[in-house]
Amino acid sequence: MATTFRARLARLRVDLTPWHGSRDFRILVVAGSVFFLGGMVGYVALPFQLYQLTGSNFAVGAMGLVTIAPLVVFGLYGGALADHVDRRKMLIATGIAQALICALMLGNSLLDNPQVWLIYVCGALNAIATSLQRPSREALFPRVVKHEEMAAAVALTSLTMQIGQLAGPALGGVLVGTVGVTWAFGVELTGLIIATALYLRLGSYKASEHSTPPSLRGIGDGIVYAFRRKDLLATYLVDMVGMFLAMPIVLFPAFATEVLKEPKLLGLLYSAEAIGAMAASLTSGWAKRVHHQGRAVVIATMTWGAAVGIAGLAPNIWFAIAFFAVAGGADMVSVLFRSVIWNQTIPDEMRGRLAGIEMLGYSLGPLGGQARSGLVADLAGVRTAIVSGGILCVAGVIGTSVWLREFWRYDSRTDEHAVRERDLRTGVQASG
Repeated sequence: MATTFRARLARLRVDLTPWHGSRDFRILVVAGSVFFLGGMVGYVALPFQLYQLTGSNFAVGAMGLVTIAPLVVFGLYGGALADHVDRRKMLIATGIAQALICALMLGNSLLDNPQVWLIYVCGALNAIATSLQRPSREALFPRVVKHEEMAAAVALTSLTMQIGQLAGPALGGVLVGTVGVTWAFGVELTGLIIATALYLRLGSYKASEHSTPPSLRGIGDGIVYAFRRKDLLATYLVDMVGMFLAMPIVLFPAFATEVLKEPKLLGLLYSAEAIGAMAASLTSGWAKRVHHQGRAVVIATMTWGAAVGIAGLAPNIWFAIAFFAVAGGADMVSVLFRSVIWNQTIPDEMRGRLAGIEMLGYSLGPLGGQARSGLVADLAGVRTAIVSGGILCVAGVIGTSVWLREFWRYDSRTDEHAVRERDLRTGVQASG
């Protein structure tokens, strides 16, 4: 009995097979970890500096408006580039650009009168560099990891991001509160330099022989491909519905202060989802045995919405933290299986363009969700905004999955796209 229990626990452990089997996967994970940790430190420093200089909450929020257009335009263009150029070179070039932008931010912070306009310019430039880089990085994973190891690879990369999500803001808060934003930008710059140096050690990943130069027509082909495949379309829509309707983060200050009367524990609300996501990643060994991945995404996203809605009814902050942690774990499961579907079924010559579309999906949904939550909270109260968002999320996901029935029936063992890519990659590995 004890042996059986230990065996079941062992099957839950995060699968390290991709880490042991691929040198370039290890480089991507380590570089991404350093990059994300430094980026989260800067994520705290930049709005802090803006507020210090302007005293305006609108000025801080305006940074989001500045980055939306670059995110849309260069996310799509970066995806097209990722399908045509050496993806390693893209990571290096954009990494150098990000380091230069961060150095400019650091230099501005050293001025007697730091320039606010320059902060916005740097924010826009950094959004461009990030939008150009992210599709190439995402499109590399199917090239460095075996087809059947994709679930484990996604869990490992997500785990390192969650560590950065927890540690980065904490470190950034300490730095800006003690030694100032200049040191925080210095840490971010160091992370960018280390990550870019690691990218130099990657192998060459040239474009497919079927690639075409970046163009509006090529970007349009990627969009048409995504919309024609109902399983892919569902991965985007289910996530956007979930994030748009149930994103609660913008309400955390009011929820902790005015509703739960625990302003000192506000930080725990922000950490709860990351803790839940980390727990899901650490126990993700079971994921490789799941083949109905569309079904898993639907159930996980509904669980996310239900947990957020229940957290909105919390009688105390610990109840809320527990259910926001459940929500974070469910969201991680959704991320995992959506990423597996993308990386196991999209042809390499289209992977970059689809990665650009994916980036828009998981960026615009939360941005719109924060606006929706804030508006409903002002009209009907904070609890109503959180609870109604959770209920609408569950209903919206059910409606989307009924409309796109192919997603619920998706099976990676028999899906024509998954079978084709599995056979193709198995042949390439055998010939290699």
